[in-house]
Amino acid sequence: MSKKPVKIVRRSYSDEYRRNAVSLFESQGYTTAQAACGLGVDADLLRKWHRKYGKLASADSKASQNEQQDLNQLRRENHRLRMEHDLL
Repeated sequence: MSKKPVKIVRRSYSDEYRRNAVSLFESQGYTTAQAACGLGVDADLLRKWHRKYGKLASADSKASQNEQQDLNQLRRENHRLRMEHDLL
């Protein structure tokens, strides 16, 4: 007798569901394990969503955008100064 292969079904969640799950998790004060159990998802998955969609993620995103703008400005200035130096 040959065994049939087991088909693994992966669930997918919309961004809206993920954001709502994280917001519920943050506002209710549950532990990650409690919230994950209540939502029917793995705790590691909820942690991943929290890093991506949580309150701190949006603050980090804004900070990294500002840092990127500053870095680009410094690179342009560095390039200009090098060219001026080469002319001298």
